[in-house]
Amino acid sequence: MEDVPALDEDLKKTLGPATAKVLAEQLGLHTALDLLHHYPRRYAERGELTSLAELADQIDEHVTVVAQVADARILTFNGGRGKRLEVTITDGSGRLQLVFFGAGVHKPHKDLLPGSRAMFAGKVSKFNHKLQLAHPAYEPLGADASDRDAATAFAGQLIPIYPACAKLESWKIAKCVDAVLPGVQEAVDPLPAALREGRGLVPLTEALLKIHRPATKADIEDARQRLKWDEAFVLQVALARRRHADSQLPAVPRRPAPGGLLDSFDAKLPFTLTEGQRTVSKEIFDDLSTSHPMHRLLQGEVGSGKTLVALRAMLAVVDSGGQAAMLAPTEVLAQQHHRSITEMMGELAEGGMLGGSDQGTKVVLLTGSMGMPARRRALLDLVTGEAGIVIGTHALIEDKVQFHDLGLVVVDEQHRFGVEQRDALRSKGKQPPHLLVMTATPIPRTVAMTVFGDLETSVLDQLPAGRSPIATHVVPAKDKPHFLARAWERVREEVGNGHQAYVVCPRIGDAEDDPKKKASAEDDAEKRPPLAVLDIAEQLTRGPLAGLSVEVLHGRMDPADKDAVMRRFAAGEVKVLVATTVIEVGVNVPNSTVMVIMDADRFGVSQLHQLRGRVGRGSAPGLCLLVSEMHEASPARARLAAVAATLDGFELSRIDLEQRREGDVLGQAQSGVRSSLRMLAVIEDEEVIAQAREEATRVVADDPELERLPGLRTALDALLDTEREQYLEKG
Repeated sequence: MEDVPALDEDLKKTLGPATAKVLAEQLGLHTALDLLHHYPRRYAERGELTSLAELADQIDEHVTVVAQVADARILTFNGGRGKRLEVTITDGSGRLQLVFFGAGVHKPHKDLLPGSRAMFAGKVSKFNHKLQLAHPAYEPLGADASDRDAATAFAGQLIPIYPACAKLESWKIAKCVDAVLPGVQEAVDPLPAALREGRGLVPLTEALLKIHRPATKADIEDARQRLKWDEAFVLQVALARRRHADSQLPAVPRRPAPGGLLDSFDAKLPFTLTEGQRTVSKEIFDDLSTSHPMHRLLQGEVGSGKTLVALRAMLAVVDSGGQAAMLAPTEVLAQQHHRSITEMMGELAEGGMLGGSDQGTKVVLLTGSMGMPARRRALLDLVTGEAGIVIGTHALIEDKVQFHDLGLVVVDEQHRFGVEQRDALRSKGKQPPHLLVMTATPIPRTVAMTVFGDLETSVLDQLPAGRSPIATHVVPAKDKPHFLARAWERVREEVGNGHQAYVVCPRIGDAEDDPKKKASAEDDAEKRPPLAVLDIAEQLTRGPLAGLSVEVLHGRMDPADKDAVMRRFAAGEVKVLVATTVIEVGVNVPNSTVMVIMDADRFGVSQLHQLRGRVGRGSAPGLCLLVSEMHEASPARARLAAVAATLDGFELSRIDLEQRREGDVLGQAQSGVRSSLRMLAVIEDEEVIAQAREEATRVVADDPELERLPGLRTALDALLDTEREQYLEKG
């Protein structure tokens, strides 16, 4: 396939260096093709006005609106030396103020006459509790048409509103698109002709013309359907190729030995497995017994017993003569897993040691902060095969770490790891080891198909018997300060009943995250810095929780100190733990029954769900209090109300995605590169994604190297740039 210079060419040649620089730096657009894939966010009709009421949710964001000028007046201040132009614009129901200062007030005063319409672009801010745009850029929409028909056509014309930035307004981006649009004929169509025709989709060239310069709303719909298919299909082809390649790799089948370690472990379990745990374990054991590597995602609600399922898989691998490694994102979590796994296994975790079981194995911990002697011992146990199970942080990935026979890698909290880290651990096996990825963040089906499309998925959605429900309430600290006082009373009551509590804050509060430079004079929940662990701990010890043993835990503490605090808390010596989100995953103290989350509006929906999963892990009911100073009508409070209303993590993750304004589900967290999903909405387009996955699987089975589909191959190279391709390669 020859390169098409027109579309691959740097935008400097077409648009000049200054504009090209802004497009590259602010919007990540480098070539004509990038610009053609920068689709309008919405369309305004010249005769229609934008709803101004929606701007209340967009404080500090750059917006473009179409509105009519209601009035404009110049005011003077400083004894007549200063001038200010205030323009009020309207959409027929709401109003918004525009402000211009200084010598530049005369031109807008002349252009923006009452009754005229224009596009306005600027950053939404609040002044005296009213929304305003200060010094917005504007583009008058005057009808330069003499006869009535032309004027009507002009009024009905669709104006594309592009995602823009302060340095380049939407209408300037539209002019840039005009400059590259003639090259659209050179665009290579990635969809196989039979697929496109079978699904009644328009050709790519037509879709790009219609998305940027639609004549009718039907044009926009045609273009969107087609461009959604491109994104879903190219992505699913990449994932299908990954699955196909995996199925060709060799792996050692790992089957548990009858009467071995797994059977001994199961025999000493003090409870029976849930139906879900049995089903998921069977799926995993079936995968482990095949001669190509397992690639499975295990997602389970907070507290559904994922660790137990993972441990049984690890024991099965040890039974078959291999070793298993569990990778945890933090030292606190690695230590917690090591503690809970050795406790669950009892004497089976002391293989080769006095008092240990004959069938047992050694379970070792490996973290970056361990002392040299302990570290040497752990490394020796791994290379000789003495240790069947190792639990560690990214310290496991270092070059020095060698295994006798690595058979299974379990990655906990998948989203915390970069691709390279997972890959480095997998490369330590003589043959590719089996891979089990766990997450407690519930993932809607479409996201699982998109982000983890190269993994088979198992879901644990049943809580083990004996788990208590968690009641969640919003505490409006500003509107009703007595509610916050009552929250601290509830903490004292729980501690008085022999239980323990967590208090979670968004910030540590030490010198390294000093927010003075960011703080504003306004004492406003949106403006002040987030509440900090060190400050809140001090306030509680002196005030509402005086006399109780209160300690702090955060990520910048010395690892030995962190472990000591967690041990004291687990032993019940510490009654109240004031912490950052280091306790978000895996921390298991069944005696903790209450959690107070300060500035809860600063956390995401799924994160709040994760956090509250730390309470109610024993037989006593759990209580989670979400403290917020945001006003009742704010979107932040609506989010908190959603968390309080349901314990269904899948429902919450759906809400979370819808509210986060479709980001790049594949990228950012995973590979740090720019979004490839511009048109596809992962939640809404479930059907397109599911169909694209089927089509992609069929196409790849038929032609794994895409030799007969050069257009698709080119699109794959363009959409999945090198970095993203590596992400998929490494799975």
